[in-house]
Amino acid sequence: MVGGAVAYAGAGTPSYWGDEAASIVSAQRSLPSLFAELGHIDAVHGLYYLFLHFWTGAFGTSEAVVRFPSAVAAGFAIAGTVALGRRLLGTTGGIIAGAVIAVLPEFTRIAIEARSYAFSMAVAVWLTWLLIVLVRRAESRKRFWLIYAAGLAFGTYLFLYLAMLVVVHLVVLIVERPSAPVVRRWLQAVAVAGVLALPIGALAIHEQHQIAFLAKRNYATVSAVLVKQWFSKPIVAVIAWALIVAGVAITLLVGRRRLPGLRGGQAIALAWVVIPTAILLAGNAWIAPMYNMRYAAFCLPGVAIAIAAGIVQLSRFARGLRARTLVAIWLAVILAGAAAPTFIAQRGEFAKDGGSDLRQIAETVKSVAKPGDAIVFDQAIKPSRRPRMALDVYPSDFEAVADIALVTPYDDRPGIWDTVAPTDTLAPQLTGFRTVWAVEARGSSSADLETLRFFGYIVSRSIHLHRTVLYELTKETR
Repeated sequence: MVGGAVAYAGAGTPSYWGDEAASIVSAQRSLPSLFAELGHIDAVHGLYYLFLHFWTGAFGTSEAVVRFPSAVAAGFAIAGTVALGRRLLGTTGGIIAGAVIAVLPEFTRIAIEARSYAFSMAVAVWLTWLLIVLVRRAESRKRFWLIYAAGLAFGTYLFLYLAMLVVVHLVVLIVERPSAPVVRRWLQAVAVAGVLALPIGALAIHEQHQIAFLAKRNYATVSAVLVKQWFSKPIVAVIAWALIVAGVAITLLVGRRRLPGLRGGQAIALAWVVIPTAILLAGNAWIAPMYNMRYAAFCLPGVAIAIAAGIVQLSRFARGLRARTLVAIWLAVILAGAAAPTFIAQRGEFAKDGGSDLRQIAETVKSVAKPGDAIVFDQAIKPSRRPRMALDVYPSDFEAVADIALVTPYDDRPGIWDTVAPTDTLAPQLTGFRTVWAVEARGSSSADLETLRFFGYIVSRSIHLHRTVLYELTKETR
């Protein structure tokens, strides 16, 4: 759990961002309202939202509190990576793999994010560990395979794309070459898991419109796949990929006899690194938009084990146990040093989504607005960056102002967000308000200011935040 505790450091500092706001808004609904939402959108996150509903009900919605479960899940993922790495690479390799995953930038990011990715990563690594144990023990008793089936189904409900882990597990069987009874049990377990996961699969197909936005984003690029997906920065990616490639090259050159068992472990790790991403990219190109860098987060344990294999292989060139240990430590330290600036940046006040300042918006409104003021929010930018989310996740800071654009609150409709009226229709609602605050994103095409000027308001001051501007507009009332 030490790695999880380190990852949790600074969890309360960054402001929430769009995806986390969706988690908070969903969690704060009543259960009937939440189930209505999941029947319309975001069913693939339903299990996490349901957990968060009870978690926030008990402990509140501060950043540090809501992100804490992800850090705990990250700690379990580190432990699982050590356990699985030990099975695939030996004790030293397992320890190195645990140290590696703890510093990978994508891991340290999702460890303090109020989404389900850290949970799905933990489930993926422990499920793979369970499969390795069952296969190597030649286990054919049904009850153990039912645990595997239930875990696979649970993981699919937690994160739909975790179903791709089945293909990686097929590689496990190919590498381990278990007996026919064990293969039959695995096939039966996969079939059971498939049946159990049918409802979430059907809902996902019904709600596939929610990822239609991917068609407008050029996520499937070489840079995204090789750098941003797991490593964030080019320097970290270069070191990580160099270690992975070096490990594979040494294994191929040295041969099986001098590296008993290691080749199979590397093959499993590499399958985990390559296959899910390849499936996503193929589906993205030939079926429908489905690739997002975050969707491959559950592969991080495989990435760490593949890197650890490279470190183990390179350390073999040193003479003596002490020298090999020092080489392994230095290689891990180099990787950690390259990742350290990203770790620190991820825990800055505006670290999320390239500079989310939702909390700053809320705190500023609380400090400057007066009872009897009205407020409107920019709706002209993409949903994940709309400043109105500040009201949704920090509602107590907006108690003084009138939300005049609100038509239907989010908990009274099946969609995620409130229904709001356009600013140019708000003339009747503005009657009697001398001061209106317009919360606008920098560079937005919003016409809110022009509309409010048309209604007789003038900008009396502007407050520039990180990526948002608050305008105070006033007019004389009769």
